[in-house]
Amino acid sequence: MLVFGTRPEAIKMCPLVNELKGRPDVFETVVCVTGQHREMLDQVLQAFSVVPDHDLAIMKPGQTLFDVTCDVLLDIKAVLEEERPEVVLVHGDTTTSFAAALACFYLHIPVGHVEAGLRTRNMLSPWPEEFNRQVVDILAEHYFAPTDQSRRNLLDEGKPAEKILVTGNTGIDALRTTVRSGYRNKHLDWAAGSRLILVTAHRRENLGDPMHRMFRAIRRVMEEHPDVKAVYPVHMNPQVRDAAHAELDGFDRLRIIEPLEVVDFHNFMAASHLILTDSGGIQEEAPALGKPVLVMRDTTERPEGVAAGTLKLVGTGESAIYEAFTELLDSEAAYASMSRASNPYGDGHASERIADALEGEV
Repeated sequence: MLVFGTRPEAIKMCPLVNELKGRPDVFETVVCVTGQHREMLDQVLQAFSVVPDHDLAIMKPGQTLFDVTCDVLLDIKAVLEEERPEVVLVHGDTTTSFAAALACFYLHIPVGHVEAGLRTRNMLSPWPEEFNRQVVDILAEHYFAPTDQSRRNLLDEGKPAEKILVTGNTGIDALRTTVRSGYRNKHLDWAAGSRLILVTAHRRENLGDPMHRMFRAIRRVMEEHPDVKAVYPVHMNPQVRDAAHAELDGFDRLRIIEPLEVVDFHNFMAASHLILTDSGGIQEEAPALGKPVLVMRDTTERPEGVAAGTLKLVGTGESAIYEAFTELLDSEAAYASMSRASNPYGDGHASERIADALEGEV
């Protein structure tokens, strides 16, 4: 059984679902979604032609971490008792993954952690994700680590080496399905002839003053570079939207648009010149497409990209973002160094490696 509930999880788990379902003589594959995200989750499921066997549909207006944790923990119990899976696969660092893993622990069901071993060692950054992933790794019996660094993190914590497999990141697998030649979109047509900047921002720890600083820095740089246009698919969170409109409205070379479906977003990444984000998954996907990424966070659990030179951690200070963004636009050497760096997150075959490992357990 695979359990997931948010858009980022779905992007990374759907390739694995389809790989497992492609081996029906070996696996009976069951999909349970929690609906921690709703519309955004459903869009991804449709893009990958994945139909859940169980849908907990927990999302409600104004939901908190208390709501998500309690609802997943209580509602998934009946599903686990009905299916009695031999192993449950959860992904990454969401509250869905934490609560599902805890439910499995209570029912003595083995957990496999896809994207295991990422760490910042700071429980408040990212919050609550750092807590979630560390707890899932305490509860897991199988560790599918995306990189050698994540494997070392697990070994440092005393996890058994024979239970850890370095697979690459399943998010790179997804790009093989979603990025398409000849893709067209009205916003990309609008940006044709300009250097396109793709912006995302949504993290809880960046709400408030940090997000306002981020947006002010982006606007300042763009005002000084008339050959640049930007697209910002704004997050659904009302606090994010308020900050974005407060700082970015009235600037005709930056478009705030509604969230993009996964196929659209991946093709926007492929068409972009560079990306500014506080997201986690984009830090893995963009290097596979040769796109420099400025990470607007104070910490990252993906140091491999920083070490490889594909990512630059710039924090949330206005001056630091302004300077790093300006350098990438003005310096061909700085841009080339980041865009040509090697991708440390895999070759697009992570799902196959995970399925092979599970098949060896059968």
